[in-house]
Amino acid sequence: MLPTHEELVARLEQAGVLARHWRTAFERVERHRFLPDRISGPDGVTADRSRDPGHWLGLAYADIPIVTQVDDGAENGPGYPTSSASQPTIVADMLRRLDVFPGRRVLEIGTGTGYNAALLSQLLGDAAVTSVEIDADLAETARTRLREAGFGTFVVTGDGTLGCPSRAPFDRVICTAAVQRVPYPWIEQTRSGGRILTPWGNAFHNGVLADLTVGPDATARGRFGGDAAFMWVRAQRVPRRVVEAFVRPEEQAFESTRTELHPYEPIGDFDASFAIGLRMPTVLNRVEFSEDDGQRYTVYLVDPETASWASWRIEPEHRETGHEVRQHGPRELFTELEAAYHWWRERGRPVHARFGLTVSAERQSVWLDDETGLVP
Repeated sequence: MLPTHEELVARLEQAGVLARHWRTAFERVERHRFLPDRISGPDGVTADRSRDPGHWLGLAYADIPIVTQVDDGAENGPGYPTSSASQPTIVADMLRRLDVFPGRRVLEIGTGTGYNAALLSQLLGDAAVTSVEIDADLAETARTRLREAGFGTFVVTGDGTLGCPSRAPFDRVICTAAVQRVPYPWIEQTRSGGRILTPWGNAFHNGVLADLTVGPDATARGRFGGDAAFMWVRAQRVPRRVVEAFVRPEEQAFESTRTELHPYEPIGDFDASFAIGLRMPTVLNRVEFSEDDGQRYTVYLVDPETASWASWRIEPEHRETGHEVRQHGPRELFTELEAAYHWWRERGRPVHARFGLTVSAERQSVWLDDETGLVP
């Protein structure tokens, strides 16, 4: 192993996310073999392998997510990240949570670079792993990198939300992109007692893992855990640039009020934000700071479906008199946020792990503590 690779494996073990039976796979599969020659870290700094191999290798083995594609591969786009190599600690933690051992068959949604598929193949064998990638170029590149690394993993080019019925049934399904609704084909293609692990979220909050078990009634149930935001599967992406598209106070009517509520907990607290998102799943929130002062900022709430918006202006000097709130459209979004926040507080500020998800052919429902405690 390269020294940097050895250091990464050691860090994963120290972090407590590297399960014992996964160690050999992480030792034998080198992350840098699956990365393109030009990569970017979360801070936007780009490294070119040919120009600065030392910097490139340092990024490759840093415990950070690596952006590997923008704008779905289109040229001259706005530069939105659309594919990445996940942070190694997240990769190791998800594989640990998947609870898979040799003898089990796995469906992976989102091949990406092929690194995660290689780890699965190293542990389970090529024949036990099926990986689906919607982007044809990414799929072909992953096949090449897997082959060059000595793996014959079965990589399918297609829509991962449909699964891969020709290779079913599976014992485990793992998705490396976030969903708002768990696709029912995954459940249909998983054996009774099998597990589905996927990043899950909504427009308001992206950042938990849904860990579901498929029952004999072809319904999947489980709880939320983890803390990691992923890019969305293409069919379930949330809108971008919503403030620019919908908020035009100079030409739109709005109602103005004041509030003593500060966004520190409703927006900044992970569990509060998660719970509020369950009540307002189509609403996006964005924070924009004043250019000349980091103490002044505005929280925007936008619902693209109804073109409703709210702005929540925070200025330190108005702490005693309240913060200005403006609301426009058929939905009073700040009023809804207040109600959702109080609902969460009245239930004792439950952490996200107390919530669970049930997915059947007819519906997806979220509950608190057990299935009788449905979240409205």
